[in-house]
Amino acid sequence: MRDRRRPRARAPILPGALLALAWSLPAFAAAGETTGHQRMVDALADVARFTALNSRWLGTQRLDELRVEALRPENRDDPKALFEMNLALGLEEAKAGSADAAIERLRRALAVIRTSDDPAVVPLRSRVQYYLGLAHLRRAERDNCVAGQMAASCIFPIRPAGVHARQEHGREAARHLTDVVRDLPATTVEHVAAKWLLNIASMTLGEWPGAVAEEARIDPAHFRSDSPFPEFPEVAGERGVATFDQAGGAVVDDLDGDGRLDLMTSSWRPSAPMHFFHQKADGRFEERTLAAGLAGITGGLNMVHADYDNDGDLDILVLRGAWLWDAGYHPNSLLANDGRGRFTDVTFEAGLGEVHYPTQTAAWSDYDNDGDLDLYVGNESYPGQPCPSQLFENDGTGHFTDVASRAGVENLRFAKGVTWGDYDGDRFPDLYVSNFHGANRLYRNLGDGTFEDLAPALGMTGPEESFPAWFWDFDNDGHLDLYVTSYPDGQGPARLFLVAARYLGLANGAELPRLYKSDGKGAFVDVAAAVGLAEASMTMGANYGDLDNDGFLDFYLGTGYPAYDGLMPNVLYRNRAGRRFDDVTSDSGLGHLQKGHGVVFADLDGDGDQDVFEQLGGFLEEDAFANALFLNPGFGNHWLRVRLVGRRSNRFGVGARLRAEIVDGGERRSVYATMGTGATFGSNPLAAHLGLGQAARVERLEIYWPTSDTTQALSGLAADQAIEVIEGEPGFKVVAGPGG
Repeated sequence: MRDRRRPRARAPILPGALLALAWSLPAFAAAGETTGHQRMVDALADVARFTALNSRWLGTQRLDELRVEALRPENRDDPKALFEMNLALGLEEAKAGSADAAIERLRRALAVIRTSDDPAVVPLRSRVQYYLGLAHLRRAERDNCVAGQMAASCIFPIRPAGVHARQEHGREAARHLTDVVRDLPATTVEHVAAKWLLNIASMTLGEWPGAVAEEARIDPAHFRSDSPFPEFPEVAGERGVATFDQAGGAVVDDLDGDGRLDLMTSSWRPSAPMHFFHQKADGRFEERTLAAGLAGITGGLNMVHADYDNDGDLDILVLRGAWLWDAGYHPNSLLANDGRGRFTDVTFEAGLGEVHYPTQTAAWSDYDNDGDLDLYVGNESYPGQPCPSQLFENDGTGHFTDVASRAGVENLRFAKGVTWGDYDGDRFPDLYVSNFHGANRLYRNLGDGTFEDLAPALGMTGPEESFPAWFWDFDNDGHLDLYVTSYPDGQGPARLFLVAARYLGLANGAELPRLYKSDGKGAFVDVAAAVGLAEASMTMGANYGDLDNDGFLDFYLGTGYPAYDGLMPNVLYRNRAGRRFDDVTSDSGLGHLQKGHGVVFADLDGDGDQDVFEQLGGFLEEDAFANALFLNPGFGNHWLRVRLVGRRSNRFGVGARLRAEIVDGGERRSVYATMGTGATFGSNPLAAHLGLGQAARVERLEIYWPTSDTTQALSGLAADQAIEVIEGEPGFKVVAGPGG
């Protein structure tokens, strides 16, 4: 989503930084000072108006300008100018969601090339055919995936049930893309990208692989997994959560205190409403957005939840402004929960609204071990627009003060993912910041309120084009490891090439993700290649959990990029006992082709295994899509779910470490977990889900509370139940409902 061009102001409106300051100042109504909630509603209305005028992602300003320019005589009579104008208009019409207008403009551009002898124009034929084929393919999506409400039509590889019923545009796409593959040298990125799209077009017609020439065909063997994996049915529509949105975040937890998991989603578009879905007793969801007090609380590319005030209710932090450069100085929102699923915006009262920076990543942790949750917000800083990241220290009353400068964690880079984890085992959580176009940071917590960046010394600065990142113990050795995704930059086909090359067996030269394995002594080594993770995936959203309940953490990547041709499957990796990861995307049915953002692992149907919710949709209006919910069919393994209640520690035990000792198939082993919401784009329930394999009980469960520096132990716990453990109190309580 990189674009270093400064947005052009098209109205007499304050620049982003000044407007951010104006939004931060006290606002007064005629009868006196407004509430903080109403101040935020008013500020967000201003944000929506401002962004519509100043963001290249919204509105039709550029399209309107091009339409006027197209009427000028010089743009009608000169073949080269006529071609360029129609191509530009076609691409802008596509971004605005006007597929038919886009196709017509691109056809006109192609007609100019086919009738012109100008040597400067003729070589551009393949370029316009590439985009014309793409426009037809996206139009076919709208006819079948969207209008036809057929999720199977957008899940890669497309199975017989997903073959498009309306095939006119799919056939046109295949025709144009075949020409591009034929006419362009095999070494060009456009040739490889066109091959990829041609395979997809052929699948939509039910003619793959036979209709694709062997030299252009994806090898069918690519879709055969080394470890068979069951298909997860997609049920968002029947469960009532298939909201149609652009890119956004997702939170799953018991948000209204009835013991069932609820869902909240957002969309980056500043005028787009948030959605609160209450889960009913029958497993279906009912939207209660207005009853939840969310009218006027709009926008949000990401969300993360926590109990910031230790009152036992889960609150929501909404993050805004990312990728918008100096049009992105939007206020974030802290939504306080009353315990019954009604929210009040307390951003200003809590001290989080004094200054606004563009962001989409944040993480909660008790970094100073004083019993309340603090907050780190990773902001997007770039040359000419310094936007320091913020460390908000909680004073114990739910009020925050930014201490990032004093702590040495301002970062001043383009932050895209932040994650906490006590990698060195000294009780104080450390902080990793994933930066786009900059070295990443590993801030070691020194325990005195300050941090030092050890990433250079430990060889953990890469990849330098990265996005989500998370601490986890992928191999169950008791030490926190770190996964950092890659998000290679580029324009259009050059980016799609990186993914297409993976499926076509070509080298791509992309910067790859890192899996930093801890040695338990403070050092790390990258083992991504050794365990099968050296693949370019264009990751945006991500989260992890244990889908097969074997005790080892699997993960799911939401993929894509903003451009019109960013069409690729989201990717699911299965953890094979910490020794390797298998790509099970094809078998699982989770290879959705739409752009993936907020990802959540949660047992939404209460049957003891984790399901996967994904907030789908891209930045462009054309890329809006319905969200997906994939139900886990089960693997026959056992599980234990643990909710914590902190007394000296924070209320939900964020940062506490759990170890379950089990005997699985005659082997004694341990399963480890750290209490938290998972990765950095999507917010899992605050309950530890422990897969136990074939073990019917937990021999010993240990819970380490860093704040109190104490360990609780329970013995002989039966599997397949959800329990609640209170810090410092003996025993446990069985919890009704899924809870995680």
